[in-house]
Amino acid sequence: MALPGRATPAGTRRFRDRSIKDRALPLEHFRDAPGGLSLSSLGLGTYIGAPDGPTDLAVTEAAMICLTSGRVNVLDTAINYRHQRAERSLGRAIQNLVAKGELRRDELFVATKHGYLAPDGESKQGAGRWVEEELIGTGALDPADIVDGSHAMSRSYLADQFDRSRTNLGVEAIDLVYAHNAPDAQIPTVGREQFVERLEEAFALFETFRDAGTLGAYGIATWDSLRVPRSAPQYFALETAVRTARKVGGEHHGFRFVQFPFNLAMPEAWTAANQPVGGSLRSLFDAAARLGVGCFTSVPLLQGQLARSGPRRQGLSPAQTALQFARSAPGTVGPVIGQKGSHHLSENLEVASRRPWDAATFGSLLA
Repeated sequence: MALPGRATPAGTRRFRDRSIKDRALPLEHFRDAPGGLSLSSLGLGTYIGAPDGPTDLAVTEAAMICLTSGRVNVLDTAINYRHQRAERSLGRAIQNLVAKGELRRDELFVATKHGYLAPDGESKQGAGRWVEEELIGTGALDPADIVDGSHAMSRSYLADQFDRSRTNLGVEAIDLVYAHNAPDAQIPTVGREQFVERLEEAFALFETFRDAGTLGAYGIATWDSLRVPRSAPQYFALETAVRTARKVGGEHHGFRFVQFPFNLAMPEAWTAANQPVGGSLRSLFDAAARLGVGCFTSVPLLQGQLARSGPRRQGLSPAQTALQFARSAPGTVGPVIGQKGSHHLSENLEVASRRPWDAATFGSLLA
């Protein structure tokens, strides 16, 4: 049975206050996010891992450890991660903890992503056959809408993916749905003008989900498009996305979050003034703040490279230094990090007991 409800200001504050009282975490570990939510400055990511049973168990256990530690109330996944199995692994953790009374649904912020083709990793059919029968054969996906053999964002396709994600996660409502790498995948093929038309259609669909009470907010998860130079073929302006959301949803539209890479080796979201806002060029973090959009960041450890060879500061390990850097960026909600092993969980979650760095310390690593 699907869990009712979604993240609320009262629920996420309850999680925050309990964590501060019972775990002695600093108030600064939690961020005031769009929608009045109190969200942890570390989130659990679920991208890495094989689509198999042992990884399912590891992800479920990691999610349960993160949530019960009081240090994490942000869960980040995508329907294509591990061929739908990442969502199901998180769903089992959420269902388990809520059933035991250890957490309430309104305390947790659950985000997923749609756009890439996502065959079912537990199906006995091959990936191609599954797509042919489950998506194209049912009319959910028109082959003409597929870009670069792997991405689609038509209304029928995104509606199908939204329903599958709710089933996988075992929830009636999802807190945040991203259009997954939408500008990165679509603009080089269809151009910016047609992409914006497709984005408007997607946002209009997401607004119907909000009206139905099954979605809290929507956004765009990106890789290159928001942080590259304006001359790059895949470049996209955040201001355009906000303008599109206002067109379909009015001033109270649901476009409230964006996700992009940010780490010591990829600092462009802080250092590059490439985003226009009101006629001036700003950094991505600054532009998002001015536009009322919350920022989640990805790959804080650069897929493990910074954990192995990154700098150390203030007695922190390289991995902890990289996480502390990412969560200390002014204007961020926080990074999401994929972690499953007990050693990595213990090391990374310890960072939550520290206050984020001040602007001077944060900036010193960039220097």
